[in-house]
Amino acid sequence: MGENVCIPYKETKGVVKNTMDQRLDVYIWDMDETLILLKSLLNGTYAENFNGSKDLQKGVEIGKMWEKHILDLCDNYFFYEQIENYNKPFLDALIQYDDGRDLSGYDFDQDGFGPPHDDDNKRKLAYRHRDIAQKYEKGLHNFFDQETMKVWDELYDITDKFTDRWLSSARAFLEQCSSGNKDATSSVASADGNIDTLDSKDQHVNILVTSGSLIPSLVKCLLFRLDSVFTHGNVYSSWDVGKHQCFQWIKERFSSSNVRFCVIGDGWEECEAAQTMTWPFVKIDLQPGSSHRFPGLTSRTVGCYFSVVYGSPDAENDID
Repeated sequence: MGENVCIPYKETKGVVKNTMDQRLDVYIWDMDETLILLKSLLNGTYAENFNGSKDLQKGVEIGKMWEKHILDLCDNYFFYEQIENYNKPFLDALIQYDDGRDLSGYDFDQDGFGPPHDDDNKRKLAYRHRDIAQKYEKGLHNFFDQETMKVWDELYDITDKFTDRWLSSARAFLEQCSSGNKDATSSVASADGNIDTLDSKDQHVNILVTSGSLIPSLVKCLLFRLDSVFTHGNVYSSWDVGKHQCFQWIKERFSSSNVRFCVIGDGWEECEAAQTMTWPFVKIDLQPGSSHRFPGLTSRTVGCYFSVVYGSPDAENDID
């Protein structure tokens, strides 16, 4: 595994027993420069890795088009101008302030939301979070007309071709991780996030922990076709709290002796947090030809990281 190895110092063990012996593997993903490429397109570092065979300026232009889509969707549909300064680590962070009011006729532009960040405004922010969650579940077809959908599809395809199928390969790997586990993905998205029992199908769950702020990260999930593999309840922003705190929350959600964790990302913050949690860490590498990129990363490679930390004899065949 070479330079990509960031191995925790000791084996971790769960403290709560499941009612079944079914094992659950929780994959904790970084977003930027791991599942999607954006910063490296905008600053040219992705193209530079190919020693002139990639058009650097084309990559920059692609990145700028994605930026425009992200900002437009954030501002026009996800209240970003209103709540930019009130970032939360996940959408249910203020659920205790949500009184369940019917929002079908609610005027978000005239409710006086803003400072101070008191209980009344926390309730109004919780309303916005609930509305965002509902919009996320409905998908982009709820916002885009046919012409805009065509533009978006073309941009995705252009980006995928320019990056040698990075986007589609990453998405396919995510789907492979969660294959046959729709029950698991939906069940862990509840408000309290607790799991008491595991269905026989519940073998793999994908969680996103991004260093970006929450609302743009949810929008990126929609635009980069990741909303089908990450429910809104499985998207965390470490912007204010750090990745280690997010990992702690995730560990508390899946408090079972039969749960194993693996972190996959490109940065040292998630690597150090994984070390602290004694979880395996797979470092994504942009370099062409690397086995730790998309396309390139395989279930066998990830299984090796599981086996190093957890010592499971069948770890190499974890993803069915």
